[in-house]
Amino acid sequence: MRIFVTLSIFLFSLSVLGQKKVLDHSDYALWNTIQGRQISPNGAYVVYSLEQGEKDNFLKVKDVSGKPVFAYDRGEKGMFTYDSRNVLFIIKAWKDSVREMKSRKFKKKDLPKDTLAILHLETKNLVKIANVKTYKLPDEWSGYVAYSLEDVKEKNKDSVQEKKEKKETPKKVGKKNGYHVVLRNLESQKEDTLKFVTHFTFAKKGEFFAYATTGADKESNSGVVVMNLKTKETSNIYSIKKAKFGQLTFSASGHHLGFVVDTDTTKIQLRPNELYYWKDGATKAEKLVDSETAPKGYLVSSHGKVSFSEDESKLFFGLRKPPVIKDTTLTDEEIINVEVWTYDEPQLYTVQELQLKNDTVRSYQTAIQLKNKNLVQLATAAYPDSQLGDEGNAIYAMVNTKKPYELESQWKGYNDYDYRIINTLTGKAQTEIKKSEGLLLSPKATYAFGYSRKDTTWVTYDTSSGKRTSLTKNKVFYSELHDYPDHPYPYGFAGFTEDDKSIILYDRYDLWQFNPKTGEGIRLTQGRETKTRYGYVKLDDEERFLDPKSKWLLNTFNETTKNSGFVYFQLKNKKITPLISGPYRFANARKAKRSRQIIFSRESFQEFPDIRTADADFKKVSVLSNANPQQKNYHWGSIELMNWSSLDGKELSGLLVKPDNFDPNKKYPLLVNFYERSSDGIHRHRIPRAERSSINYSFYTSRGYVIFNPDVAYRVGYPGESAYNCVIPGVTSLIEKGFIDKDNIGVQGHSWGGYQIAYLVTRTDIFKAAEAGAPVPNMISAYGGIRWWTGLSRQFQYEHTQSRIGGTPWEYPSRYIENSPIFNIDKINTPLLVMHNDADGHVPWYQGIEFFVSLRRLGKPSWFLNYNGEPHWPLKLQNRIDFNIRMAQFFDYYLKGAPKPVWMDRGVPAIEKGINQGYELMKE
Repeated sequence: MRIFVTLSIFLFSLSVLGQKKVLDHSDYALWNTIQGRQISPNGAYVVYSLEQGEKDNFLKVKDVSGKPVFAYDRGEKGMFTYDSRNVLFIIKAWKDSVREMKSRKFKKKDLPKDTLAILHLETKNLVKIANVKTYKLPDEWSGYVAYSLEDVKEKNKDSVQEKKEKKETPKKVGKKNGYHVVLRNLESQKEDTLKFVTHFTFAKKGEFFAYATTGADKESNSGVVVMNLKTKETSNIYSIKKAKFGQLTFSASGHHLGFVVDTDTTKIQLRPNELYYWKDGATKAEKLVDSETAPKGYLVSSHGKVSFSEDESKLFFGLRKPPVIKDTTLTDEEIINVEVWTYDEPQLYTVQELQLKNDTVRSYQTAIQLKNKNLVQLATAAYPDSQLGDEGNAIYAMVNTKKPYELESQWKGYNDYDYRIINTLTGKAQTEIKKSEGLLLSPKATYAFGYSRKDTTWVTYDTSSGKRTSLTKNKVFYSELHDYPDHPYPYGFAGFTEDDKSIILYDRYDLWQFNPKTGEGIRLTQGRETKTRYGYVKLDDEERFLDPKSKWLLNTFNETTKNSGFVYFQLKNKKITPLISGPYRFANARKAKRSRQIIFSRESFQEFPDIRTADADFKKVSVLSNANPQQKNYHWGSIELMNWSSLDGKELSGLLVKPDNFDPNKKYPLLVNFYERSSDGIHRHRIPRAERSSINYSFYTSRGYVIFNPDVAYRVGYPGESAYNCVIPGVTSLIEKGFIDKDNIGVQGHSWGGYQIAYLVTRTDIFKAAEAGAPVPNMISAYGGIRWWTGLSRQFQYEHTQSRIGGTPWEYPSRYIENSPIFNIDKINTPLLVMHNDADGHVPWYQGIEFFVSLRRLGKPSWFLNYNGEPHWPLKLQNRIDFNIRMAQFFDYYLKGAPKPVWMDRGVPAIEKGINQGYELMKE
């Protein structure tokens, strides 16, 4: 007779083993992550929110010494005004309250709306504004905020009887007619309500505000209004009975405005959009382009971005091709629904389907010289993609097309491009570059540059002459650990110095300075000698070049110790000044806009990446947050590096995670978890949470498991054997240390890791239990599959990238068979838990089905999890928690002798799906 004991009783028995608590799945809800960290422009304050258990946020404002200034439950998305006097944030309803209302079948319109909060940092005065849809602040000036309100009913002045007689209904606020927008003066607190606004924007630097409206009521005109907030002048620059507006954009100063008008009031799809332009001082906007004046075969696009060059001499907008007109008179019985796939068309049909919306709204960047209104089309249908130089100021732009090479990208995995350098004043092609990999323009557009994988060299092209210069020919600036059957990738670049005088490139360890014109280069740092990697830290998102006169902040990482840190580097004398370092991961460095104060994070396996702040020289460092003080109450663990040799003689490293109070004389169950190379991530902090595809390290070490994550070095053509040669000797070397229970070893991995596990269990019985997520057991059938999120064929993955076969099934049939677990599935003796979801856009989920039904056919102990509607990994919190519970029960049963859960004994019948989970533990 069987009796059931609850999961909580079993977990309670674990928790009483020591004074500290053992982590349980319910503890996920206690852990916080830091969201929306920002430092005020003056460097005096920091705002962030703690998101607890992936639910509610708790906003915090602190000064840079760590002193609390303000806190608000349910606050998130904090943003400082440019003068650092105010912080604005959004207040959400409690997630559980919203969930309860949904369970009571409240309509969406009746659910709680967001509240905008405005905190004055000096007075601590807090203003709350309910039912806010969105809000905007100026970027580089202060004094105003504009916010739109959620749907509200517009009062009609007429009586009910008058409305009946007129047969009218009040104009409704909403997506079609626009929303009410309130412009609020943050100093005087005065507000102006602007009705039925569809678009609104501030100028970046100048004190200008503009909005587009469909009219205050049904009798009013639609139009565009510009407000000079400094002089209080308001100008109705465009007015028409009925229209739609788009791309409302100021130049940085606010002295110029561009927008697109759609005056088509019919339902015909051919919309005659018009481009309008306003200049400060003008009373009305000027029409620049319409369907009559646009280049032949093109129309003005409402989707193409409107922008201005930094010097405000040019306006950029988008043109489009006329749409394909659908015959709306056809009935369902007359419409033919067939897909016609063609062998030599550039894009696979599945890619075309996913790109359909983008293709429908595709636009081609075009320039207008504001002085003489000369129009120059830059991008065209033949060369559809464009890059501007020097923030639009440059005389040159670059356009490209990948169309000639799209077909071969199906199996290559990447695109080549044809490029043209275009003169933005004349539209003439200055230079043509054929079949090149991705190129970029230098900040001043003096050069086009990029890395040629085929030639393994960085190259530059002079945009005025077209001269090609190789910078790193016969030098190793590509991955030294490259093990794919393709050309290696580079280590990247830091940027250009002022006026494009030099480009800073990376090799494996160091920064190098190259003259982009001559190709001459020198090494700037000396990291290779100590195996220390240096990397430039971009502290300002708007930084355009590396200032040769200032100190550069570099991050450091030592490949041997895995320690990291920050240093300052001076280009003039190549001097390096150490700032901070240690057995941690330092990251998330950001500088205040108007101060040298910096925020950053430090983390390790045991230390959460709390926010830290430092002065420019890192002499005074303060810890601002303490996100998870409860961690000290739980068993956690420690992490260290482990070294061994593969079966083919390669020196390898891996991560060894041990539980609290580790005793080398005891025997511990072992979980092996791996992907490719993970040892560099030794100082990554892992909070307890419901992982989407992996074991949670802190959770399992808290429960007494040892975890091993081995690096894998691959040999082209033999990925499965490579995993065996690296992982298995790592496991056996651990067993030899004496503290691993060799009879209780499990293995877990997902996707590429899931494939390798499926392969390993056909070669060894060393694992007592295995979980393989989204595995590929059959490389032959998978080769012909589709990656449904992108529509791409999977062929490139086997021929050139991660799967590392190195060719087609007809070129290397034996490689496909030898590396496919399906052909040796009868040799599996390890119980398997398989997860593969039916909306997986990376690995076709029929691969998981092939694996499971074959195991089932052979009577091998196995279970299959399919989270309906979920992609490559379960994303919904409830599904991730469920996966983590089942995986823990699976490993506890096989590796720790825990009772068997009901779902493993009898499954969860379809009739009980979503009702009975079967978590209960059984006892004979």
